[in-house]
Amino acid sequence: MKSKAAVKRIIEALKELYPDALCSLQYDKDYELLFAVRLSAQCTDARVNMVTPSLFARFPTLESFAAASYEDVGEEIRSCGFYNTKAKDLVECAKLLLEKHGGRVPDTMEALTALPGVGRKTANLILGDVYRQPAYVCDTHCIRITGRLGLTDGSRDPLSVERQLRAVIPGAESSDFCHRMVLHGRALCMARKPDCAACPLKADCDFGKKQ
Repeated sequence: MKSKAAVKRIIEALKELYPDALCSLQYDKDYELLFAVRLSAQCTDARVNMVTPSLFARFPTLESFAAASYEDVGEEIRSCGFYNTKAKDLVECAKLLLEKHGGRVPDTMEALTALPGVGRKTANLILGDVYRQPAYVCDTHCIRITGRLGLTDGSRDPLSVERQLRAVIPGAESSDFCHRMVLHGRALCMARKPDCAACPLKADCDFGKKQ
């Protein structure tokens, strides 16, 4: 396991590299982030950001989503892939938010993961970005890079990675840290050809030291 000093160096280096640790999905309302994350499954954030402006203009409220047909929502999100399943999840999620949560996105893991199409990754993103709770969003970038760094044991299981990160990354840093993992995965620590020579984390990276 990494020493506390090494973890701190990694966190601080990432802050210097990516000072604006923001989610790349664009939204104005809390539920719009929830819906955008659902659309991003097996789809790029860039594509989702192209789709959501017209989607949220056509269905500007939770009530309008809840009253919509799956087909109408599907028309708007077709280019995101798996649009039939995603459309159903958005409509049913809107209904539950109105019926059980007073139109408010809930603030607990249990309530969030009870919503259609919402898993731990999505729930953690909402808890971190909306409610500023400790949150560990273990997407493919986070899983890959934390394994390479040696912050985890290299597991590919999101829940296992989440548990390991909770033990080493302070809760106050967790949400921003995970956003920076995404940015780092796109900029330097790519899946196939990571640019270890240019990476300021190399001295504390198990993978980088071997290159």
